[in-house]
Amino acid sequence: MRLVLVRHGESDHARRGLIAGVSGCTGLTERGIAQAQQLANRLANTGELNACVALLSSPVLRARQTAEILATVLPAKKIETDCDLCELHPGEADGLSWEEYRSRYGSFALQAYPDRPFAPGGESWSDFVGRVPATLDRLAERFAGQTVVAVSHAGFIVVSLLERLRIPPSGERARLDPVHTSLTEWWVSDKIWCLERYNDTYHLFSV
Repeated sequence: MRLVLVRHGESDHARRGLIAGVSGCTGLTERGIAQAQQLANRLANTGELNACVALLSSPVLRARQTAEILATVLPAKKIETDCDLCELHPGEADGLSWEEYRSRYGSFALQAYPDRPFAPGGESWSDFVGRVPATLDRLAERFAGQTVVAVSHAGFIVVSLLERLRIPPSGERARLDPVHTSLTEWWVSDKIWCLERYNDTYHLFSV
């Protein structure tokens, strides 16, 4: 399977300082829409993903809107929603501002307390780190030998790298931060995963 993970475009919730899962997301900014269109234009011009047989998306609005723009140029026109592509599920914190969140639940580092849920009804870091590789393996089995595009989130992409490459979380020493609408590509065969590219944002800077 060739799996191309796309981070959604710039989102309104981040600009407003909100925690946004499925119910709290307010969608893309104008810049985010433009970023997704730039990626769509690139794909239309290069044909690099013309072998795509499936277009998957997190159900979160910012991801879905990005996928809808990409669907105009990809051969796989139907968008399949997959909740396992979501960012860490925030539970009852969904829609809160970060200030409201800290007031209700306090502030803590997820990786320092890996079994503590982000908020009631939400996932812990351990839950999330378990969900991502399980999703990757499920997709690899389902789409063996095929090309798939999945619109997801920064956290999902980062954990895919940490888990598949066995990279320990680095805390304050370094961080991975995929750019909006960047491409991260995996190739998997016989359960061996190879990272083909990470954080490819050529479309945002080309003339």
